[in-house]
Amino acid sequence: MSNASSITYTKIGAILYEIGMVTEETVRGVLEDAAGYADEEMEDQYAAASALEHFGVAVSVHADDIDSIHDDYASLLEDAVEVAGGRVAITDVRLVEGEGSLEGGRLDHLEFERDGKPVSITADHYAEDYYDHEAACEAITVTAHDDDPRSWLYLDFERLPSRGYDSIMVLATPEQAQALHDRLGFTFPE
Repeated sequence: MSNASSITYTKIGAILYEIGMVTEETVRGVLEDAAGYADEEMEDQYAAASALEHFGVAVSVHADDIDSIHDDYASLLEDAVEVAGGRVAITDVRLVEGEGSLEGGRLDHLEFERDGKPVSITADHYAEDYYDHEAACEAITVTAHDDDPRSWLYLDFERLPSRGYDSIMVLATPEQAQALHDRLGFTFPE
């Protein structure tokens, strides 16, 4: 991995602070919580990407099983709204089931209201306890306020075969995203 051998929580915190994504107080709090491993080198880019959530600038869509597709999208969107500063109201989150069973895949609709306006996102589900990552990431993108200079970006990183990865969305300005790419090796596919 590019840059992996030198990435630590301490380094990530310093970079996030330098590029204006977090306050000094946030960095201090995260590093206090991570005191036992804050200066240990991370094993890969995925660990570094996951660390962004601890600093409050990212949300991850869990790759393993969740409690229920009927309940967990709401808490995922609550987390995204919090990261985005709480300026958008996401309400009435519900999953409207499509026709057929989950065995071969079922096209459902993730529906909610964003500041009182209906939003509907097609979600392809194969089980009651796994997110449709594409639908979840699309839903996260609407939690930032329209006049926020930041936008939600899908964060990509080097992946090993046969390993499950959470999808990680980071809220950043174009300049911050460029800095994350230059200094931590992350990419943001269109």
